[in-house]
Amino acid sequence: MDDGPVYVRERGNLRRVSDIVLSQPKPASSCRRTNPLVLRKEHFVFTYNSEGSLRYTTKSLFDLALLFVAHNIHHVDSLVGFPEQIGDRLFAAAEENRVFSNTDVSPKALRLFSDAYGQMVLGSLCLRNRFPLLHERMDEIKTFHSLKSLDLFGCRLGDDHEIFHHLTSTSLANSLIHLFIGGNSLSDAGLQRLTAPVRMMKRGLDRLQLLDVSYNPISERALRYLTCLPKLEKLDVSGTSLKLDAGLKTTMWNLLGLVRSEKPLDLFDHLRCKTEGWAEQVVNQWETNTSQMPKQKKIEASRTSALRFFGRQKFVRDVLNAAPVCESKEEDKRERLHFYRPASNHVFEKQVPYKTNPPAKSSCHGIKKRPHQSEGCDSSRLSPPTKRSPSSALNAEDIELLNSY
Repeated sequence: MDDGPVYVRERGNLRRVSDIVLSQPKPASSCRRTNPLVLRKEHFVFTYNSEGSLRYTTKSLFDLALLFVAHNIHHVDSLVGFPEQIGDRLFAAAEENRVFSNTDVSPKALRLFSDAYGQMVLGSLCLRNRFPLLHERMDEIKTFHSLKSLDLFGCRLGDDHEIFHHLTSTSLANSLIHLFIGGNSLSDAGLQRLTAPVRMMKRGLDRLQLLDVSYNPISERALRYLTCLPKLEKLDVSGTSLKLDAGLKTTMWNLLGLVRSEKPLDLFDHLRCKTEGWAEQVVNQWETNTSQMPKQKKIEASRTSALRFFGRQKFVRDVLNAAPVCESKEEDKRERLHFYRPASNHVFEKQVPYKTNPPAKSSCHGIKKRPHQSEGCDSSRLSPPTKRSPSSALNAEDIELLNSY
């Protein structure tokens, strides 16, 4: 299409549309004069007949219009209201046109599809041990705001990562159900920062039912930061600083209303996690492009720029060659600490202390240096405890985090 005026017909009247800049046409070349089909071959379907001769037929007007919209997808304001079949074919056309490989256009294009079609674009995303992909495509990943399951195991998040704001955003609040953030060197401070918006502003993670924080250096203190998750039903704390004993079981029951599962829960098996949706191949293509080292280009820059370039190249190479953060054989043999929320008629094992130690009642009330044990003795007579009010858990660190938002 030449760069000329554009006319549209609305309500039977033809009017000229101004201030619309379409994609720049490809420059003319001598190749176009010799073969007029070179720059317009996408308008034809090439097949072979029974005799082996090449034949071509023109595509339908619908397919041509679809290609045109896909090529100019960054000029589209909204796809809300378009049928799913049209959206699926338009997404496939944009993917074929390599729109999502362009970092300047892909965030807006993916947000356009996500706003209109939600979980059909991507309902589950598995980035287990794929930390280079997470860091290189952070803007695109943030556009997937209808995820039900997100696996970030071994992505080296640490205690202060920019993905934390997206996890607790209002866009994911009504969709995210399963979250895996194990193996990320996440400490008590990191878990406190992650749940700060939920505890203070009641924002985010409204429907979270399953949480994996295994193989992180968290202690029993971090459990109180999870009391703000109203629908948490399953928790994995394997490989952490938590030790399985009667105290941990009592704390889990009193704070979160969870009991330990004697058998490993299948939902924490990462082999079940996979990427599902229209953008599945897009994510795989991103990983392929990220793993390929860029060729050295001739650049005119100072010594500092050269050092930065090769330093970045070395960083990417080291990251790709580094061993993934996963459970070792020794860690795999450890006892799994999986907790779940039992049925409403479940009664906590309140007879166990009396069987193992009959005078436990008197000793529990006789020790004044550890008053929290007496609370455990009293609370063991109750059925599932109510979670503590988030406002009661605020301290000076929480107030400082609140001021940072």
